[in-house]
Amino acid sequence: MKSYDAVVAGGGLIGASIALELASEGLRVAVFDVQEPGREASWASAGMISPAPENSAMASLLPISMASVRLYPAFIQRVEETSGKSVGYRKDGALDLLLDGTGQSEIDEILALHRGAGLRAEALSGPEARELEPALTAELRAAIHRPDEASLDNRLLTHATLEAARRKGVEIFPGNGAKALWAATGTCKGLHLQNSRVEAKWTVIAAGCFSARIEGVAGYAPVTPAKGQMMALRCEAVNLKKDLWSGHMYLVPRNDGRIIAGATVEYEGFDRNVTVAGMKKILTGAISLVPALESARIEETWAGLRPDSPDHLPILGPTNMEGLLIATGHFRSGILLTPVTARLVGEWITTQKVSEDWAPFSPMRFQTARHSRGA
Repeated sequence: MKSYDAVVAGGGLIGASIALELASEGLRVAVFDVQEPGREASWASAGMISPAPENSAMASLLPISMASVRLYPAFIQRVEETSGKSVGYRKDGALDLLLDGTGQSEIDEILALHRGAGLRAEALSGPEARELEPALTAELRAAIHRPDEASLDNRLLTHATLEAARRKGVEIFPGNGAKALWAATGTCKGLHLQNSRVEAKWTVIAAGCFSARIEGVAGYAPVTPAKGQMMALRCEAVNLKKDLWSGHMYLVPRNDGRIIAGATVEYEGFDRNVTVAGMKKILTGAISLVPALESARIEETWAGLRPDSPDHLPILGPTNMEGLLIATGHFRSGILLTPVTARLVGEWITTQKVSEDWAPFSPMRFQTARHSRGA
């Protein structure tokens, strides 16, 4: 039976970044994944690094979102230097597009929410926004410009982070995912795998929407899959610089000339099928923002499964089982929150202290809810 300082269930970007963090602190670390690591939500994302709150209900996420943004430059430098691979980082800003029905009071509210979070934000008229992005529709009424936002190629980042972790000594085991926690007398001793078990002082559950399928985990991480359909477009007539938002629709340019368009939010279990309805919704939205995309080539379509929690907030931190930590439930913010998640888990395991308040995201909030309902 193998033994490590820490084992991580889940080989996506979150799991890989935690493993890299721990290995960089000198710990012996192993990552276990049921399939090829990095092929779930990390592979399917659009790669936006946007801390802007979608609504006031997500305000509790702002402190760690901003902390993660501050950590990103050093995180990318570490990953690229250690792996020898580029992650396609670009910091060209974003435009939140307001097509119709948005009054001045709503624009003022959006600006106040952004500026209150410490984000630079500027209201633009339609013509002013088109000066920045000439391909935008003439029907654009107004926009919010967020000049400091960035994006990257999530697939390149995930691949590079896994490679960086390997080079730091992390052992990665594809096709050998966790089946259950190995627990005894209130302590997590490691993981039961497909045909064996592995021992560790620390066990981290970072298996995305599959976390709740690991026996013993659902009470701490009742995550469900939120399907997102997406596509990659290429259009010589369009040269976007900035990430474009409009409600739940977004267009994200890549360094290789592609434009990532998405995304739907569907609760259909673990179904990953791409549907006509999903593609129609994305294409209609994309063309409404950038009419010239009507002539674009569709280079790829796919669907990914985001890990969503009952309150749509991440599930981060230690549990009442000694040695067990949870790092899942990032929903639509997995790329954004990767550096801060790795940092906080690493800090807790090495010092039992953290530099950011992660209490609002504790896995124990679901245990408390169960007890209050008499479960």
